[in-house]
Amino acid sequence: MPDDDADLKRYYKDRAPIYDRVYAYPERQDDLRFLEGYIPAQFAGLDILEVAAGTGYWTAFLSRTCRSILAIDTESAVLQQLKSRPLICPVETRVIDAFEPGRLGQAFDGAFAGLWLSHVPKQRLQSFLDRLHAILKPGATVVFLDNSPIQCIRLPITCTDAAGNSYQERMLDDGTVHRVLKNFPSEAELLAATGAAGRDHKYIGLDNFWLFQYQTISR
Repeated sequence: MPDDDADLKRYYKDRAPIYDRVYAYPERQDDLRFLEGYIPAQFAGLDILEVAAGTGYWTAFLSRTCRSILAIDTESAVLQQLKSRPLICPVETRVIDAFEPGRLGQAFDGAFAGLWLSHVPKQRLQSFLDRLHAILKPGATVVFLDNSPIQCIRLPITCTDAAGNSYQERMLDDGTVHRVLKNFPSEAELLAATGAAGRDHKYIGLDNFWLFQYQTISR
């Protein structure tokens, strides 16, 4: 896993200048227009944590309704792009690993992660969720957004490992090829992983994306 983590970080650091191309694909536009309105509405008036915020595509939309956002990512390069976006509510950025939210030392009313959960190894998913839930207040809103399996038309799965994680090979503009972990958890898997910590679960399956949300409960 350390080698995979390191390559994923290098990949996103090198990809930072062109990351937003994924939001320009013609087939994704209808889904994106719906999500750009729906997701911010779930966090109206809340102080939220945005996990693996990347270049801030979703941060800009969230900032229209949130009271405040703390956006974290492991790469300062992508957070610099985030800061250049038009942001309405107060937005703070920190370079921190998504698997270590406890280091933030504060609790939040909500949490959002866009196109991140698919990069979490199956064997680390529950640990990630448990650590995230630990810094959320009871009744906090959680929303995960990610690609549906149709993405594999553009980027086929090239291999799987013993734990059932799947991988794609992605080429950057400089010709380098990176092995990127990309899982596609089902609604049942998401519910099983979050059922003990949440209520009012909701799954929305679109053509190119899925969205999973719930409210945390006190434990």
